[in-house]
Amino acid sequence: MKKGVDLIHGKPTGAMFFFALPMIIGNLFQQFYNMADSVIVGNFVGEDALAAVGASYSFTNIFIMVAIGGGMGTSVLVSQYFGAKKYSAMKTAVYTFLTTFVVFSILLALIGFVVNPIVLKALKTPDNIYEDAVLYLQIYFMGLPFMFMYNILSANFNALGKSKIPLYLLMFSSVLNIVLDIWFVVSFGMGVAGVAIATVIAQGVSATISFTLLMRFLKTYEGENVKRFDVKMLANGVKIAIPSIIQQSIVSIGLLLTQSAVNQFGSSAVAGYSAASRLESICIVPMVATGNAMSTFTAQNLGAGKQERIKEGYRAAVKIIIGFGIGIALATQLFHKPLISAFVDTSSASLAFETGTAYLKFIGCFVFILGFKTITDGILRGSGDVRVYMIANLVNLVIRVSVARLGAPVLGMWIIWSIVPVGWFVNFAISYLWYRTGNWKRKKLIKE
Repeated sequence: MKKGVDLIHGKPTGAMFFFALPMIIGNLFQQFYNMADSVIVGNFVGEDALAAVGASYSFTNIFIMVAIGGGMGTSVLVSQYFGAKKYSAMKTAVYTFLTTFVVFSILLALIGFVVNPIVLKALKTPDNIYEDAVLYLQIYFMGLPFMFMYNILSANFNALGKSKIPLYLLMFSSVLNIVLDIWFVVSFGMGVAGVAIATVIAQGVSATISFTLLMRFLKTYEGENVKRFDVKMLANGVKIAIPSIIQQSIVSIGLLLTQSAVNQFGSSAVAGYSAASRLESICIVPMVATGNAMSTFTAQNLGAGKQERIKEGYRAAVKIIIGFGIGIALATQLFHKPLISAFVDTSSASLAFETGTAYLKFIGCFVFILGFKTITDGILRGSGDVRVYMIANLVNLVIRVSVARLGAPVLGMWIIWSIVPVGWFVNFAISYLWYRTGNWKRKKLIKE
């Protein structure tokens, strides 16, 4: 089980690509099984059900991003200990962060279950989809601890260079989720409730298997005085985890506030926007995964004392992003119509179809900007130099939300997605200028 991609030796381009590739494939599977909810309800239940799931997504995404941010933040410390071959401290960090986030996720699940009807009302969710959206969220929050647990476990596997293990688990859970979706919705006619229950079951099974595998894997590393929980370790990890959680939450809050601007155009527009948003989430997977790979690459090499190698890794990541960006741009221009039609009926939902295709065609040409942002942010996050990284993402949020909410009533829906790459570019510019200062080289978190 110790075999994995070596990020500390060899050519950075190959190491970066083959480490990121399982993460990309795994994240695609995760998006596919999330998207399966929308495809199945859109085709077998109706447009209103699709809009209900889509309206719920912007809220659930906040909790997903908190889990991802927590995993990314704490895995930086795990990566640096791993690169420095301090296995006792590495294991203590894993145990400490797992315990913390399980408790944290239970508290968030209770909060989400209680407040979701209030949030949906505040977002002006159309009346014809409100009850289904509330039902979907109530079931979803019952399984929130499983989702949290899985994301934290996956981040730890990635931190140790074992990105293939989360891939295999995601492939399994994706297939399981789709099978259960079809079974509950098509065979039993459970509608929105069916897809929510399927998601909870798939995440629960995957999280349980992932936990078992990680515990077995950690036993292969010897270590003395390993603690199950360490307050000092938690405090050190929180310094990185909180900015990462805030950054990820900023993105989600932006989506949530943007959703309120979309909701005012009616359920058909919401359905089209939701369809394109799900496809956009697939398009950005290679960019985000490469950024996460850059973060782990940075942390491990800082732990090993190889600061200059990180610059080589950054140049390699730029090439990877350009390659993915060209492919995504071509795919969205050539296949936007059949992609959107998988979600909505073009004959009975023309507004939904037009909204979705316009959004997807535009955003597909600019995802490479997001890629440059994620790999630059990855270096800052991987080194623990997170203050400017967080500020840059906050500026991104302010630009996107303010223009969308103020401009949409006057200019129409197109301004909502047109402003997105502008926010990405400003975020990238701020992070890149800070990266050029070299301050991140001096942010090593662990003591020699």
